[in-house]
Amino acid sequence: MERKSPVFTAFIYLCALLLAAVILAPLAWLFIMSISPPADLAAKPLRWWPEAVDFSRYGTLLSMAENSAGAAFTSSLRNSIEVAGMATIVALALAVPSAWAVSRTPSVGWSLYMVIATYMLPPVALAVPLYMGLAYLGLLNNVFGLALVYLTILAPFTTWLMKSGFDSIPREIEQAAMMDGAGLFATLRIITLPLAAPVMATSALFAFLLAWDEFFYALLFTSDQRAKTLTVAIADLAGGRVSDYGLIATAGVLAALPPVVVGLFMQRALISGLTSGGVKG
Repeated sequence: MERKSPVFTAFIYLCALLLAAVILAPLAWLFIMSISPPADLAAKPLRWWPEAVDFSRYGTLLSMAENSAGAAFTSSLRNSIEVAGMATIVALALAVPSAWAVSRTPSVGWSLYMVIATYMLPPVALAVPLYMGLAYLGLLNNVFGLALVYLTILAPFTTWLMKSGFDSIPREIEQAAMMDGAGLFATLRIITLPLAAPVMATSALFAFLLAWDEFFYALLFTSDQRAKTLTVAIADLAGGRVSDYGLIATAGVLAALPPVVVGLFMQRALISGLTSGGVKG
């Protein structure tokens, strides 16, 4: 067996700690800002830890009082969950059969690459036709309309990810199932989809994060709390002449929690999906 020197092992751990610090430091500072009094945030020199911990901003944003900042924030949180959830579910429903068809029929692969080529267009170039389409359908300032816009972004992306997962599944397994009498849909349900489950979970997570973090279209196509999402609500907190940076940081911490929870819940499937196809035996 190959033996690694203690110096090399220590170097590896040092690099891992450095990477973790670079990634987690902004999140830690965001949390510290959220519990710091306004005086500490404006103090010079900067105070890296508040003299008195203040969690009142969390109560403010989670308050359900009518016409309050908390009511606007919780409404935007609910809208983000609904829009991202609907767009992700429908994108997966479209991506699974599309990706399987492209994977098993390489001659039509050009169609997927043509659709993905639309990502080269800047979002502002699609803003006017999308706006006119939503206006015609009466879906402006509507969570379903915004989810439909997000679907145009997520469907090609999830199809491309899912295709790589189906490519790693040998066709001979499906052919053997069909020779034993299984139909196409039975083969997909019993053989293919269970093997592709890790990649499906990875695609769902990335699609959800894309929809959760989207700002441009949400800003253009929403106007009030009926459809406004978290990204726009946080921007509204910073839109005044006098901004409470601690309140903005608190909103950022709360907005980060749902994706973190989803990521932790799907951690095992995510790692398996990211490494799928990396080793072939």
